[in-house]
Amino acid sequence: MPGKLHEEIVGRSPAFVNVLNQIPIIAKSDSVTLIQGETGTGKEVIAAAIHDQSARSNGPFVKLNCAAIPGSLLESELFGHERGAFTGAVNQSKGRFQRADRGTLFLDEIGDLPLELQPKLLRALQEQEVEPLGGGRTVRVDVRVVAATNQDLARLVSLKQFRADLYYRLNVIPIYLPALRERSSDIPELVEYFVTKFSARLNKPKLSVPEEVMELLKHHEWPGNIRELQNFVERAVVMSCGPVLRPSLADLQRMTHVESAAECQTLAAAEREHIMDILNQTGWLVGGQGGAASRLGLPRTTLIHKMRKLGIETRRSPSPRRVQNDPPPASRAIAVAAASIL
Repeated sequence: MPGKLHEEIVGRSPAFVNVLNQIPIIAKSDSVTLIQGETGTGKEVIAAAIHDQSARSNGPFVKLNCAAIPGSLLESELFGHERGAFTGAVNQSKGRFQRADRGTLFLDEIGDLPLELQPKLLRALQEQEVEPLGGGRTVRVDVRVVAATNQDLARLVSLKQFRADLYYRLNVIPIYLPALRERSSDIPELVEYFVTKFSARLNKPKLSVPEEVMELLKHHEWPGNIRELQNFVERAVVMSCGPVLRPSLADLQRMTHVESAAECQTLAAAEREHIMDILNQTGWLVGGQGGAASRLGLPRTTLIHKMRKLGIETRRSPSPRRVQNDPPPASRAIAVAAASIL
C-alpha cells in the first residue's frame, strides 16, 4: 500500500504545494518521471516520496548518481557484469536495474550520462530488459525509473550532447522543483525543521531562532537552495552556545556582503531601466532640446558615459525592443537585521 509523504518534505508555499499535489497522482503510474530543478532543491526527496506513495513502496528504492561514477564503470553499475567481463571482474555482479527489480530506480544527474551509454539506457527503458557486460544474455527487469537533473536537457539535445529520443523517453512526466527563492515563505518552517533535527542529533535542547536572524535568513537568496540552508543551520546549531541560535559572525558577514552586492545590482538595474524609459519616450534622442539628457537633468556627455557603463547602446533601431531586467528586489529588512546582529 502507498505510504505517507517523505518526512523531509517541508513547506506550504503555493509553488511547492503544486508539486506535492502531483505526487500521489504520479505515484499511481509506472511512467518514467523526470524531476528538474536547481542543485539543492530536494529532487531525491521528491523521488523517494513518489516511490513511497506508489504500489512499489514495499520494493527497493535504488539510487545512482550518474555524475559520481567514472564513465568506464557506469555501464557495469547500471546493467551489471559477468565474471571475467573485464580486469578485476572476479565475480558476477548485478547492476542497479536488477537491484531495483519490482521497485524504483532513481537516476540522479541524468544529464551527465555519457553519450555512448544513452542508447543502452533507452533500450532498458523501452524493453524493460538489460544486458550485463561480458555476456550475450538479456535479463528481464520490472523497474520504475525516476530521473533528475539540474541541467536543461532540451538545450543539451540541441547541442548534440544528449540524445533526443532518450530525452523524450525520460520526459514522459516532468516535474519542476522551484528554487528556494521562489518559495521563500517556506524558509521559517524549513529553519525550524533543521534546528529541531540538528539539536536532537547533538543532544541539545531545541534552540530558539531570534526574529532578526530569521528575517535575515528569509531574505537571503540561497543560491545553493535547501542544501545550503541546511548546512548553514547545522553549522549554526553546532557553534551556538546556550538556548538561542547564533550564527557565526563570519557567516553573517558573508550573507550581508552577498545581499549588499545584490542591492547594488538592483540599483544599477533600476537606473538602466529608467534611462531606457526616457530614451524610448524621446525616440532615442540623447542630446538637444527635448532629448533624454535634458529630461534627466544631466549633461549629454554624462548621460553617454552612464549609458556605456550600463551597457546601453547609443544607436538603436527605430522600434527598439525594451529590455526587461528583473533582479530580486533588495529588502531594507536585510540591512536592519544584519546591523542588529553585527
